[in-house]
Amino acid sequence: MYGLFLRHFYLIKSSFPRILDLIYWPTIQIILWGFISKFFSSYSDYYNNTVGVILTCAILYDFLFRSSISFNMLFLEEIWSRNFTNLFIAPLKIKEIIVSLIFTALLRTLIGLVPAIIITAPLFGISILKLGLPLLFLFLSLYIFGITLGLLVSSGLLRYGPSFENIAWSSLFLLAPLGCIYYPIEILPHFFQLLAKGLPLVYIFDEARNILMNGDVDYTKIYFAYFLNIIYLVVSICLFYMSFSRSREKGTLINMGE
Repeated sequence: MYGLFLRHFYLIKSSFPRILDLIYWPTIQIILWGFISKFFSSYSDYYNNTVGVILTCAILYDFLFRSSISFNMLFLEEIWSRNFTNLFIAPLKIKEIIVSLIFTALLRTLIGLVPAIIITAPLFGISILKLGLPLLFLFLSLYIFGITLGLLVSSGLLRYGPSFENIAWSSLFLLAPLGCIYYPIEILPHFFQLLAKGLPLVYIFDEARNILMNGDVDYTKIYFAYFLNIIYLVVSICLFYMSFSRSREKGTLINMGE
């Protein structure tokens, strides 16, 4: 029993991603729900249609979550099956792998999300389609950010191996409190506001709430979200290439698997 305890203890001790996985769940949950509770206790009449706004933001956030996790899952499945190195037997380039994963992740995301969108109308009388044409811009912006996170996590998987996979499940939850999904940015402390303004999520969800509450569209926020998304996407692609190159030099690609 003591030997088994030591095995798992040293496994956790020597893996920073595992330690982070143990810490972040209670911390992030408390922070996120703390801000939500603070918002509703201070601004109980802020939303003229609370259920509609909350459910719409939840659907948008789920689209972001599933786009990112779908990309990660496709990459992880190649690692789990020890098939990643086999891909390069074919004349595949890194950019071709990225593009194929991006489109496949979109298919997985839509398969999971469309039924959820359909049932909100009969169950709650809410339709996300009320956002109109801007909904397409919001979805695309969220998808770009989701793919960016997927690329960043995949870069970590290439660099640190399967032990980094816990970050694949937790990356979006780490950003949820700063993303201001259910509340305006003013709820956050000043320091957190400075960090949040660097995330496209703040502008995307703020504009979604603005459309639902006021019926008008501020394209300035949408454009700025795209601007930030493009910057982060370019950075994530560069990191992916660097991680792949580093893994190939160290010979760790061939050892990836369960």
